[in-house]
Amino acid sequence: MNISENNYSNPRKTLWMLALFCIAAFFLFLGSALFNTRGEPREAIVAVSMLDNGDWILPVNNGMEIAFKPPLLHWCIAAASTLTGAVTEYTSRLPSALSLCLMTLCLFAFFAKRSGGRAALLTALITLTNFEVHRAGFACRVDMLLAALMVLALLALYRWWERGLRGVPWAAAACLAGAALTKGPVGALLPCACAGLFYLLRGVKLWSAVWRLTLVALAALLPLAAWYGAAYMQPHGGERFLQLIYEENVLRLTGKMTYESHINPWWYNVQTVLAGMLPYTLLLLIAPFVIKRGKRAGEPQQSTSAWQKVKAYYKKMPDVRLYAATCVAVIFVFYCIPASKRSTYLLPLYPFLSYFVAEGILWLAQKRAGAVRVFCGIVATLGIVLTLLYICILAGLVPESIVDHGRHADLNVAFFRALQRPAWWQMAFIAVPLMAGLLYFFRKRLPRLQFGFALWSALLPAALFFALDGAYQPLVLNAKSDKRVAEHIALLAPEGTIYSYRADVLLANRMHPFTVNFYLHDRIIPIDCAPQAPAQGWLLTGNEEIEEFKKEYPEYAPTLVYDSRHRSCDDKKFLKLYRFQLRDGYEQPAHHNARQGLHRKHAANSPRHLCK
Repeated sequence: MNISENNYSNPRKTLWMLALFCIAAFFLFLGSALFNTRGEPREAIVAVSMLDNGDWILPVNNGMEIAFKPPLLHWCIAAASTLTGAVTEYTSRLPSALSLCLMTLCLFAFFAKRSGGRAALLTALITLTNFEVHRAGFACRVDMLLAALMVLALLALYRWWERGLRGVPWAAAACLAGAALTKGPVGALLPCACAGLFYLLRGVKLWSAVWRLTLVALAALLPLAAWYGAAYMQPHGGERFLQLIYEENVLRLTGKMTYESHINPWWYNVQTVLAGMLPYTLLLLIAPFVIKRGKRAGEPQQSTSAWQKVKAYYKKMPDVRLYAATCVAVIFVFYCIPASKRSTYLLPLYPFLSYFVAEGILWLAQKRAGAVRVFCGIVATLGIVLTLLYICILAGLVPESIVDHGRHADLNVAFFRALQRPAWWQMAFIAVPLMAGLLYFFRKRLPRLQFGFALWSALLPAALFFALDGAYQPLVLNAKSDKRVAEHIALLAPEGTIYSYRADVLLANRMHPFTVNFYLHDRIIPIDCAPQAPAQGWLLTGNEEIEEFKKEYPEYAPTLVYDSRHRSCDDKKFLKLYRFQLRDGYEQPAHHNARQGLHRKHAANSPRHLCK
């Protein structure tokens, strides 16, 4: 690849190169890793239910749950899956990857027009290669689709401001509507708050900004309101659905949910942003050692207050930079308010934060090149060392004994053995960081690679991600997945319902064998939610929960059929399959609704669950 200085002034050519980079970085690897956390199959199974049952409004899945998020992601998965004939890991992750790549290309076009090609290209590459955004682009979750639609709406709202707020911002309204249909009203309201504050800072009158943005937000919320109404009219909707919407959109914000969900202090967001921006966070540690501080020649001696300095700075700040800073600040502060905090909630601020990182790298490359040189050297060395260490593992020079101890020794050993069995084509991706590191250190002998430290600072992390996405992560995470267990269960019980039992059900947040259920095509139902109490059947439990099952269901005699000896990726329990039937002297219960056991007491507190 040859990216010269002249390419920066040719945005169309650079845009095509960036698009090819997106295709190579994401669409080659989407289906490489099996589902290995409970979050992804929990979303994917909703699309399975839509296609199987034809209910595209409020499908029931996992035997008892109604979807507690709006359906845009699931619609996208189901639409993509109709082309392949089934919901797969690839089609489930496709909406996230597409939305990230589209957002990145639009970011480049946006900043290229306002800040130049160098800053735009670096912003796009940093957005693609920081840890948090890159991870979200490979996940079957609502977060990446939501973040992309919010960012696209923010870009459109800025362009509307450039036009003097004239006309109707149809593109912004469409993106806001999509964001709302992905995760609720926050998807439409938060971008409007970001844009509104910027408008005020740039002199737009309060009333003018408020009524215009209010109309845009109301228009964007109309599709969501239509879905709310349609879901409410479903047989399993009604008052329970309203309770669920109230809990997810109001009680989550106020910290009064019926169960604890990702409760963290405000400073949790600080550490997640620092971790999420890796490896670029390293520049924060390097830069202070190479930047000399001192008073500039001719600088006035009189002191000014910090507030006056801030006011003077923001008045002189370019509009696009102030807009990016406003978006980062508003999104960060907003998500510090709820008690429920997750790193993925902050995804919409990363593209704008990447813009400031890009500007910082360009400044350092010009004024203090030592900082960027050290950063690139660290990343290049890391890629070389990682590859050499892996070669040692393949050669048998690293003993298995270094991982066969500790709390999860069995899982560590499985990971280690999986790394020793790469496919031949995975070796090509494993070699990418090694080649990139060597090219960096020998770049002076290769004139075609003379495109500066700034671009190297993004390409070297990209090389690491190629190896992680194409080889290391699939090898390790596939050993963690429950798919092998599901395939064995399918051989023992090729059809019919499989019942599940969990003794440690969290309050109003029931745990399911999500991954096994996905790979068994949504055949698993919690036993206390069965439409009719079974006389016999299959039972899936974890660890020693069978003893709790015998106490709560004394009428059944379970017999162990399959001990997977595999720690579930959902709840870290060893999965076991039993065959059960009524004991002699017991009659088949009429219905489980009469049972007031542990599960029913907990399930009754959750509006998302149908068995009460």
